[in-house]
Amino acid sequence: MTINLDDLDEEQKNKIQNLANLQQTYEIIETQRRQTESHLRETEFAIEELEKVTSEDTTVYKSLGGILVLSDKNKLLDEKKSLKVTLEMRLKTLDQKKSRLENQIKTLTSSIQSDLQNKDD
Repeated sequence: MTINLDDLDEEQKNKIQNLANLQQTYEIIETQRRQTESHLRETEFAIEELEKVTSEDTTVYKSLGGILVLSDKNKLLDEKKSLKVTLEMRLKTLDQKKSRLENQIKTLTSSIQSDLQNKDD
Protein backbone atom coordinates (compact mmCIF):
# COMPACT_ATOMS: atom_id res chain seq x y z
CA MET A 1 0.00 0.00 0.00
CA THR A 2 1.46 3.32 -1.10
CA ILE A 3 0.56 6.48 0.77
CA ASN A 4 0.59 9.87 -0.85
CA LEU A 5 1.49 12.43 1.81
CA ASP A 6 -0.54 15.07 -0.04
CA ASP A 7 -3.68 13.04 0.73
CA LEU A 8 -3.09 13.25 4.49
CA ASP A 9 -4.33 16.00 6.78
CA GLU A 10 -1.96 18.06 8.93
CA GLU A 11 -2.49 15.92 12.04
CA GLN A 12 -1.56 12.74 10.19
CA LYS A 13 1.50 14.41 8.64
CA ASN A 14 2.57 15.59 12.10
CA LYS A 15 2.17 12.09 13.51
CA ILE A 16 4.35 10.64 10.75
CA GLN A 17 6.98 13.35 11.32
CA ASN A 18 6.89 12.69 15.08
CA LEU A 19 7.32 8.96 14.42
CA ALA A 20 10.38 9.66 12.26
CA ASN A 21 11.83 11.88 15.00
CA LEU A 22 11.20 9.22 17.66
CA GLN A 23 12.87 6.56 15.52
CA GLN A 24 15.89 8.81 14.98
CA THR A 25 16.14 9.50 18.71
CA TYR A 26 15.85 5.75 19.37
CA GLU A 27 18.82 5.07 17.09
CA ILE A 28 20.88 7.72 18.87
CA ILE A 29 20.02 6.26 22.29
CA GLU A 30 20.86 2.75 21.07
CA THR A 31 24.25 3.94 19.79
CA GLN A 32 24.99 5.66 23.11
CA ARG A 33 23.92 2.50 24.92
CA ARG A 34 26.29 0.30 22.90
CA GLN A 35 29.17 2.73 23.46
CA THR A 36 28.47 2.89 27.20
CA GLU A 37 28.27 -0.91 27.40
CA SER A 38 31.62 -1.19 25.64
CA HIS A 39 33.22 1.37 27.95
CA LEU A 40 31.78 -0.50 30.95
CA ARG A 41 33.29 -3.80 29.77
CA GLU A 42 36.69 -2.14 29.31
CA THR A 43 36.45 -0.63 32.79
CA GLU A 44 35.50 -3.96 34.37
CA PHE A 45 38.45 -5.61 32.63
CA ALA A 46 40.80 -2.89 33.90
CA ILE A 47 39.48 -3.39 37.46
CA GLU A 48 40.02 -7.15 37.22
CA GLU A 49 43.59 -6.66 36.00
CA LEU A 50 44.40 -4.08 38.66
CA GLU A 51 43.04 -6.37 41.36
CA LYS A 52 45.38 -9.13 40.16
CA VAL A 53 48.38 -6.91 40.85
CA THR A 54 49.53 -7.83 44.35
CA SER A 55 53.09 -6.60 44.45
CA GLU A 56 53.64 -3.01 45.54
CA ASP A 57 56.70 -2.99 43.26
CA THR A 58 54.56 -3.36 40.14
CA THR A 59 54.51 -0.25 37.99
CA VAL A 60 51.04 0.88 36.95
CA TYR A 61 50.32 3.44 34.27
CA LYS A 62 47.25 5.50 33.55
CA SER A 63 46.27 6.53 30.05
CA LEU A 64 45.73 10.25 29.62
CA GLY A 65 44.78 10.95 26.06
CA GLY A 66 47.65 9.75 23.93
CA ILE A 67 50.18 9.34 26.74
CA LEU A 68 50.75 7.01 29.68
CA VAL A 69 51.66 8.39 33.10
CA LEU A 70 52.86 6.62 36.20
CA SER A 71 50.02 6.12 38.67
CA ASP A 72 49.33 4.71 42.11
CA LYS A 73 47.57 1.34 41.80
CA ASN A 74 45.06 1.95 44.60
CA LYS A 75 44.18 5.42 43.38
CA LEU A 76 43.72 4.13 39.84
CA LEU A 77 41.60 1.22 41.10
CA ASP A 78 39.36 3.63 43.02
CA GLU A 79 38.99 5.80 39.91
CA LYS A 80 38.02 2.78 37.81
CA LYS A 81 35.50 1.58 40.41
CA SER A 82 33.94 5.04 40.53
CA LEU A 83 33.80 5.12 36.74
CA LYS A 84 32.12 1.71 36.74
CA VAL A 85 29.35 2.97 39.03
CA THR A 86 28.85 6.03 36.82
CA LEU A 87 28.70 3.90 33.66
CA GLU A 88 26.23 1.47 35.24
CA MET A 89 23.95 4.38 36.17
CA ARG A 90 24.28 5.81 32.67
CA LEU A 91 23.41 2.44 31.16
CA LYS A 92 20.34 2.14 33.39
CA THR A 93 19.19 5.62 32.34
CA LEU A 94 19.69 4.81 28.66
CA ASP A 95 17.73 1.56 29.08
CA GLN A 96 14.85 3.51 30.62
CA LYS A 97 14.90 6.05 27.79
CA LYS A 98 15.03 3.26 25.23
CA SER A 99 12.05 1.51 26.81
CA ARG A 100 10.03 4.75 26.90
CA LEU A 101 10.83 5.43 23.25
CA GLU A 102 9.84 1.89 22.25
CA ASN A 103 6.45 2.41 23.91
CA GLN A 104 5.97 5.81 22.27
CA ILE A 105 6.90 4.42 18.86
CA LYS A 106 4.53 1.47 19.29
CA THR A 107 1.64 3.73 20.37
CA LEU A 108 2.20 6.25 17.59
CA THR A 109 2.56 3.52 14.96
CA SER A 110 -0.76 2.00 16.05
CA SER A 111 -2.41 5.41 15.93
CA ILE A 112 -1.11 6.09 12.42
CA GLN A 113 -2.20 2.65 11.20
CA SER A 114 -5.64 3.20 12.66
CA ASP A 115 -5.92 6.62 11.01
CA LEU A 116 -4.91 5.18 7.64
CA GLN A 117 -7.33 2.25 7.91
CA ASN A 118 -10.18 4.60 8.80
CA LYS A 119 -9.24 6.83 5.87
CA ASP A 120 -9.57 3.89 3.47
CA ASP A 121 -13.03 2.98 4.80
